[in-house]
Amino acid sequence: MTTVARTRLASARYGAEFTEENFDTADLASVSLDHLRLTRCSFLGADLRHATLDNCSFKLCNLRGASLRGASLRFANLAGCDLGGADLRDCDLTGARFGFVNTGDDTGLSNLAGADLTGARLSDTTFERVLGWPAE
Repeated sequence: MTTVARTRLASARYGAEFTEENFDTADLASVSLDHLRLTRCSFLGADLRHATLDNCSFKLCNLRGASLRGASLRFANLAGCDLGGADLRDCDLTGARFGFVNTGDDTGLSNLAGADLTGARLSDTTFERVLGWPAE
């Protein structure tokens, strides 16, 4: 599964869309994705260390417990995503947007509770209606 997931994502064309895909525990370290649009995808416990996810759009995705250490998420949009317990140490989050999706309840809020942002670059990063930010 890991090799298939890596190949599918890495070979996706600019602006490709993925909906309700499961990439749980996949080894996606150092993968380079270009402007992908991911909706309701799951990366639970996935290894995304040093991945390039610049300008990607994540909507209602599960990144709980994912390892994103050293990843680049420059100008990425994360709306209604669960990043609880994710490792975001040393990430480049320049211009990234953490926000919400209007679902009518808290299920549309992004969650950063327990995420480790030690050493992350947060220049021009925005947090709008995000659970766990600032760290509670």
